[in-house]
Amino acid sequence: MNKLAGEFVTEIFGTFILVLLGVGGVANVGLAPRTAPASYDWLLICFGWCFAVVIAVYAVAGVSGAHLNPAVTLAMAVKRGFPRSKVLPFWAAQMIGAFLGALGVYLAYRDGLIAAGLPNVFTTGPGSTFAAVYWGADVARASVGPYSILTATTAEALGTAVLLWGILAAFDDRNLGVGKFGPLIVGFAVLVVGTSLGGASGFAINPARDLGARILAALIGSPGVFDGHYWAIAPILGPFIGGILGIYAYDLCVTQFLPPPEK
Repeated sequence: MNKLAGEFVTEIFGTFILVLLGVGGVANVGLAPRTAPASYDWLLICFGWCFAVVIAVYAVAGVSGAHLNPAVTLAMAVKRGFPRSKVLPFWAAQMIGAFLGALGVYLAYRDGLIAAGLPNVFTTGPGSTFAAVYWGADVARASVGPYSILTATTAEALGTAVLLWGILAAFDDRNLGVGKFGPLIVGFAVLVVGTSLGGASGFAINPARDLGARILAALIGSPGVFDGHYWAIAPILGPFIGGILGIYAYDLCVTQFLPPPEK
């Protein structure tokens, strides 16, 4: 098996782990026998996504670099010399992995999902469990509760920029270069995005994580997952913008002031 084929398989596997554990946390909370908004444990979901990222990155970073996110792949191609010929294969692998991860969640929670009427525990935005519990948002609405698409997209862009700062700093040998602890720092970046910036949009910060799971949700019959046009803007366009802005900001504010690499 050639190098690209190995990277393709591991990106599928890593994104599968990421979505299986992250969306699994949402399903675990969303299907719990509670109804009051206060019982929807946002903190538990944030920690779930944090450690989903940690496990996924540790699992595959040695082969593919553990992008697991089209926005990360694009940013690395723009500013870190990642081969542009690999961008589309990586994106395809990430989409497949996200779909399979969501399928794993469906199989693990199938009885509960069916009993609850197949609620959308899989994606962010209008119609998701997050929106329904916190804002009572109708699946056809174009915004998440009181937040507009513009605001939600801005939150996604900022959150993805923070994610890139965590990734770049954690694996930058000219900076602190935390090495094998890097996946923990990346997980903590996801945790702080969720706790600090995630409220307006549900912090997808990953186009494949949202779209791959959304396709699965549509296939199993979760209502309204492709209604309106929110799904194509905030959780897809927002992270791509944030990833590019994030890597440029890091280089502008940090990289140029770091000591030169050792010979």
